[in-house]
Amino acid sequence: MSHTLVVMRHAKSSWKTNDADLNRPLSGRGTRDAVVAGQRLAGTRFDLVLISPAARTRQTWDCLTMAGVSAGEVRIEDDLYHAWTPQVIDVLAGVPAQTQKVLLIGHEPTVSDLVLTLASDTTTPDALRINQKFPTSGIAVLSLEGEWEALAADGAELAAFEVPRG
Repeated sequence: MSHTLVVMRHAKSSWKTNDADLNRPLSGRGTRDAVVAGQRLAGTRFDLVLISPAARTRQTWDCLTMAGVSAGEVRIEDDLYHAWTPQVIDVLAGVPAQTQKVLLIGHEPTVSDLVLTLASDTTTPDALRINQKFPTSGIAVLSLEGEWEALAADGAELAAFEVPRG
C-alpha cells in the first residue's frame, strides 16, 4: 500500500519575546509564510496531522487550515518536541495502516535528518538542498510503500521539496 508523508518545518518564530522556547510564537513573516504554505497545500485533506506541542508548530497548523488545508485527525505529539529521528520514526510506526496521508510539523535539525534518513536517494537536487538547509516553512513530500509500522531508513522516495514564502 502506498502512503504519503509530508514533513514540514514550522514557520519562522519570533525572537522578540521572553517566552520559553516551547511558547515562542510565530513572527509576522512566519505567519505570512505559513499562510502561503497553506495556499500551496490548499484542498489537501490529511488523514492525520502530527504536531509538536510548541506554540510555533501549532500556529503553523492554524495558518495552514486558514488557507484551506484540512485533516481527519490532529494530534499534538509531545514526542516530537526535542525529538531525534529514531523517536519520530517510532511515532510514525504507530500510525494506523489505513492512514494514507500524514502531515508532520516539527523542528530542525530533526525534520531534515528524518527526510534524509527515509529518502532512498539522497543525491537528488531536492535532497541536496535539504542537506544544505531545511528552512522554516519548508515542505518535503515522501512517498512510502508498505505499512507505517515497517518504516525504516531508505524506505521512501523524496517526491518534492518546496520552501513557500509570503
